[in-house]
Amino acid sequence: MDILLESVKVLGRIATILPLLLAIGLYMGKRSMGELPVFDFLVVLVLGSVVGADIADPKINHIHTVIAMIAIAILHRLITYLKLNSPRFGRMITFQPTVVIYNGRFVDKNMKKVKFSIDNIIQLLREKNIFTVKDVEIAVVEANGRISAKLKTGKEWVTKEEFGLRPVQGEYDIPVILDGYVQVDLLNRMGRDENWLRQQLAKDNITNFQDIFYAALTPGGTFLYSQRDGKSSQIPPIDH
Repeated sequence: MDILLESVKVLGRIATILPLLLAIGLYMGKRSMGELPVFDFLVVLVLGSVVGADIADPKINHIHTVIAMIAIAILHRLITYLKLNSPRFGRMITFQPTVVIYNGRFVDKNMKKVKFSIDNIIQLLREKNIFTVKDVEIAVVEANGRISAKLKTGKEWVTKEEFGLRPVQGEYDIPVILDGYVQVDLLNRMGRDENWLRQQLAKDNITNFQDIFYAALTPGGTFLYSQRDGKSSQIPPIDH
């Protein structure tokens, strides 16, 4: 009787802890989950904890560990079934792809939703050999936290050897405004000052640095910027 009651407690813990972990995982955002889908990641995490506790603590009854593992496996199969048969439920328990760059400009609202900073996005772009935001037509943070990016027409890579093209030195972004704050040191290194920066923004009737989410200058002299909450209504829908 005692074993039965304890087994029911184990099942109750599994039924409560996994939904709680799922809610916490969704709240923490894509950056925290790694490569696996969020629910699969949590199942692996809980399974590892259950097995690890059983191995490390001789006082734990093996039958409880077995019951917990079986319950987790059944719950995982049930969740997978519900995801396959209910797209709405699937969207509730997983991350959706999120547009973070559109037409060469950051979409700061979406970046805040997925808890990615400018530095995070720039690093992920560099890993794809993209060194300037202005060349990106659209960039999407996927459910697993990786980034997918499409370059603008004419910026896609070609094999220079195949086309007989001479190597051309590429450009890269040097941030001069990050989230409304002017990076004075970097700006001075580029031979510019805040007056020059104001003149560039004034061309588009922008007078306040705080209105700029991101601005950069390339070694070739190209100036680019993204305003806060800029034109989000024109962003194409990305959904599963």
